[in-house]
Amino acid sequence: MNRPPPTGHRVRVILLTQAVGPFDYRLPFGMAAEAGSIVVVPLGPRKLLGVVWDDGIFSDEAVEEHRLRNVIEVVDVPPIGDGLRRLVDWVADYYLASHASVLRMVVSQSAALSAAGTITEYRPSGHEPSRMTPQRAAALDALVDTQGLVRELAAEAGVSDAVIRGLIKCGALEPVQVSIDASSPRPDPLHHLPDLSEAQEAAAAVMRNAVREGGFEPMVLDGVTGSGKTETYFEAVAEALKCGKQVIVLLPEISLTQPFLQRFAARFGVEPATWHSSIKQSQRRRVWRGVVNGTVQVVAGARSALFLPMANPGLIVVDEAHEISFKQEDGVRYHARDVAVMRGKFEGFPVVLASATPALESRHMVAIGRYKGLEIPSRYGAAKMPVIEAIDLTQDAPDRQNWIAPTLLKALEERLERSEQSLLFLNRRGYAPLTLCRACGHRFQCPNCTAWMVEHRLVRRLACHHCGHVMPPPDSCPECGAEDSLVPCGPGVERISDEVRRYFPEARTFVATSDTLWSPEKAAEFVARVEAKAVDIIIGTQLVTKGYHFPDLTLVGVIDADLGLEGGDLRAAERTFQQIAQAAGRAGRAEKPGHVYIQTRNPNHPVIAALVAGDRDAFYDAETAQRQHAGAPPFGRYAAIIISSEDEREAIEAARAVGATAPKADGMYVYGPAPAPLAMLRGRHRQRLLVHAQRSVELQAILRGWLGELDFPKGVRVGVDVDPYSFL
Repeated sequence: MNRPPPTGHRVRVILLTQAVGPFDYRLPFGMAAEAGSIVVVPLGPRKLLGVVWDDGIFSDEAVEEHRLRNVIEVVDVPPIGDGLRRLVDWVADYYLASHASVLRMVVSQSAALSAAGTITEYRPSGHEPSRMTPQRAAALDALVDTQGLVRELAAEAGVSDAVIRGLIKCGALEPVQVSIDASSPRPDPLHHLPDLSEAQEAAAAVMRNAVREGGFEPMVLDGVTGSGKTETYFEAVAEALKCGKQVIVLLPEISLTQPFLQRFAARFGVEPATWHSSIKQSQRRRVWRGVVNGTVQVVAGARSALFLPMANPGLIVVDEAHEISFKQEDGVRYHARDVAVMRGKFEGFPVVLASATPALESRHMVAIGRYKGLEIPSRYGAAKMPVIEAIDLTQDAPDRQNWIAPTLLKALEERLERSEQSLLFLNRRGYAPLTLCRACGHRFQCPNCTAWMVEHRLVRRLACHHCGHVMPPPDSCPECGAEDSLVPCGPGVERISDEVRRYFPEARTFVATSDTLWSPEKAAEFVARVEAKAVDIIIGTQLVTKGYHFPDLTLVGVIDADLGLEGGDLRAAERTFQQIAQAAGRAGRAEKPGHVYIQTRNPNHPVIAALVAGDRDAFYDAETAQRQHAGAPPFGRYAAIIISSEDEREAIEAARAVGATAPKADGMYVYGPAPAPLAMLRGRHRQRLLVHAQRSVELQAILRGWLGELDFPKGVRVGVDVDPYSFL
């Protein structure tokens, strides 16, 4: 058989839309594509996007020359750099993910690959439609000063695309041509030079020097709450801008974006580009394109911004680096803090981890000399750390069916009399975590999850916080039919708000949760109200325990400090300490002194005692000793294997098959299988195994070989969570 001679050289391509591969293709003569180039290739009858990858990364055998198909097109964007490709290799290997799933985070905007042009967005024209329906009226009310694509406007207004198209047709919404690649204003590093304290300047000098030299240097910026960490690491950002480098600042919550943007604009004259789930598609395209060609210099965003393919990277800052939200729990289960450090290593630039309560893992890396520690031990200017007291609820108990102790009530009254602001912290959304029938004991449980339905009185619904299932609160018990028998059990922030209103009817309150601060715009409105002193008492979850600076807030009350200490979470003590310390840090951040009350039934617990004594190091030292004794991270390693299926029996059998084939390796222990604490999630039954290994064990290689040899039924999903943060 005569085979045609090759017409070019072969390339290996990872397809962005496939979990299989990579595939070999032929690069025709006259077409150039280096490693990292984004290409269009055929797969069956389809044309798909892919990325040309390096030789020697994959061990599978090469396809015979005569079977190769030609690359169709090389996309006109700069190739993904060598350092970022090495990061993709590392993330895929470390977190046991496919290269394609990691690459989809890098090339997240396929629309940005096309040539520059314009798109049509729509905005209110001021013209009222001749036929006004309730949906149209609600949409127009919601879309004041809003502009976007049809689907974006529909999502913002909570209506269907058809309603928006109807408003366009009748002229109530007018078209606007928007340039896809409009240039961004450049931040000015000399716009407003700060007056730094001696400790701030010392830390800033180290960071500036690291940026100027340009090599890999991981640093932990450890400053107490209110010490001015943001203003300090802004000096590293300024140095990167002077050197013509690009910067990524990672924020743990999109609600923190707007306050950060304001502080950034005050320092550099313009706001940075933003990258998170709430920005418009046109903006995402513009930012991605600008990052790739180097015109966007600074990006502030959520953890996904970490994978933006910067043309000239010079610095990554992870703000509030201790935050658990930096751990991705779906898809590729990576931790942005650790991946940020690895990206700095592969691309050769410094990484700053900023926090008032650094993760124990970060502190350990400083202790062993792998990270550089930078400390700011005191607050900026005249501000002092708040006084912290514990309220023993066994001695100072609230009234029946109330949750605020008399001592804290008195402190709230005093602040109201002095026109000062207060914060009550309870990390529990909604009105009550459980609703039951006092007649028969029926408890309202989510039909899709092993979880109680949480009552949300503000929106009159019962909701599952795991799958999103909602239902209206019934008038009678669905089990026994009794009326007026349903009672809420336990407090959420809405219930605490009701209690505050009963005691202080004249006080202006605000419930700050993800239900009320679901976008940067809502967060900005909240900040403006507090700064204008239009709020007296804030009742909030962990959403308001970090990043906010309210000069008149002088009192913080922690309603249930014991809540986070319950359960078997490895990091429960550390997380509780961090949350309460961050909440306490909102008090007394200006000239007025701050006071913190921690309500607890166990004031002698090491976490509570350390907070009251202000002895952070003693807590961390004790927690480190316990972790070391148990061989827990950072002294050992964990990996969770999660098996799920819509059929409970199928999930159990698959989990038993995994457990029965567990390899024997020195320094590695396998626990389970057992039903997960959250035994059903989104309609799928879940089983878990926990792997505990010494750091010397090649855990990923063992897991890959172990699970790769097993065949599972079609309905079974097997996921691996390396370095798990959730034990549910």
